[in-house]
Amino acid sequence: MNLKDDIKPISYIKTNAADMMKYVNENKNTIIITQHGEAKAALIDIESYQAMQDAFNLLKIIQLSEKDIQSGNYKESDQVFDTIKNKYNF
Repeated sequence: MNLKDDIKPISYIKTNAADMMKYVNENKNTIIITQHGEAKAALIDIESYQAMQDAFNLLKIIQLSEKDIQSGNYKESDQVFDTIKNKYNF
């Protein structure tokens, strides 16, 4: 993050929206948008946003898996692979 370029007041964003979107997409830097001197929002390129969402979803799957393991709701890998082999005649 480049503090000089990556923190902008909302008034600047309003008057330079196209340039800001180009900057975000080319540099992959998130712009922090301020209002009345306080950080209020972030402008992020879509690929970075998607990668962040994918990471959050993966973490959620891991969290759910850990809960299943703690509650004993799982099968040993040998049992799972045997079931697959039998189902598909390997």
